[in-house]
Amino acid sequence: MILTETPAQATAAPFEPDVTPAVLIERARAVAATLISRQSETEERTYYAEDTHRAFRDAGLYRITVPRRYGGFEFGFDTFLEVVKILCRACPSTGWMYCLGAAHSLFAATMFEEEAQAEIFRGGDFIAPLVNAPFGTAEQDADGSWILNGEWKYCSGAPYATHLIGNAVIAGGEGEPPRRLLFIAPRDQWEMLDDWGGQIGLKGSGSHSIRISGGRIPGHFGLEVNFEEISVTGGTPGRALHDHPQYGGAPASSMALEGAHIAVGMCQGALDAYTELMFSRTTILPPFPPRAEDPDYQLWYGQASSMIDAAETLVGAAARRWHELSEQPPEAFTAEEDVRIALLCREATQLAWRAVDEIIQPTAGSTSAREGERLERVWRDLSTGRTHVSSAVLLTTVANRGYAQLRLMNAQSG
Repeated sequence: MILTETPAQATAAPFEPDVTPAVLIERARAVAATLISRQSETEERTYYAEDTHRAFRDAGLYRITVPRRYGGFEFGFDTFLEVVKILCRACPSTGWMYCLGAAHSLFAATMFEEEAQAEIFRGGDFIAPLVNAPFGTAEQDADGSWILNGEWKYCSGAPYATHLIGNAVIAGGEGEPPRRLLFIAPRDQWEMLDDWGGQIGLKGSGSHSIRISGGRIPGHFGLEVNFEEISVTGGTPGRALHDHPQYGGAPASSMALEGAHIAVGMCQGALDAYTELMFSRTTILPPFPPRAEDPDYQLWYGQASSMIDAAETLVGAAARRWHELSEQPPEAFTAEEDVRIALLCREATQLAWRAVDEIIQPTAGSTSAREGERLERVWRDLSTGRTHVSSAVLLTTVANRGYAQLRLMNAQSG
């Protein structure tokens, strides 16, 4: 998959050059309106339907953060996150799969050099699961190509993916430790396994495994770097290459923003279902008024909705801070700022989850926990989403310690 053109020649006309972020958001709302009634079939299929994929593609939703020089919109990451929230509110599985497939055009356009970008973005649409765990191995051939082997799990977005962004282990020489390779593999180098759907929730999130057997990618499709150690303070290839400063933003916090917007959107969907119950169900005591007229349900509703609103406000502020730092000189986006934004996202996620787990789900009633009910499905999806290693482990242990160490070090030196 090597282009014969030079990188400078491998550009494309902008896709719908007059479209604004507001138009894309309205398109997302229009597609979202069709998703609620299709949640059951999405779970059975284990990924969203082909016609939904076409609707996303035709609306340009796979090009939001693809650079303009390659036919994308190059809109702000905040626009993408708003679309994610809208889709997750309607169907968590669909929103999750869309987000964790389409989000990583931002990462690829930030971290890879011009030669690689000209090739990977040549199709315009870019859908690539990103798996940080090094499930496979990489070996460099004599011509500089990388030979990949292994199975990468939890590849959300795999069914319609154009690429896989993964991590592999490079065996060290005698007496040398192994190294990490972060790579991009085009679709023709891998196969998707039929192994998703048996989980309690997010059954339709398209989080299948991907197998690579002797896959070959160009040398410039690989970066010898540990994801956890990526720093943008010295600049990035994307910052030098593209007009939008977001291609100089820190990737760890951008991915925390993805997860937080997914969670807030899911919880907004739970509140939507709870709102319907406020009018369609009555209290259990005479004179059996609608729940919307009962003081206790009003109290619970007010508390849950304000918690979810607060979480939405917090993730919005975190996204603005991410953009503000990206617009400053590279040295401004420090490791401390990166972790700080990620931890803000964690707090927002936990606040929204508490609204559902402690208020909405218990007071909705057992009939809402029946299989096929909207609230039952949202609760299952949220429960499964909370087991993601990033939010369940890394942001509650490693990130806390790292943030404390950075803050205390800076406080001592300041």
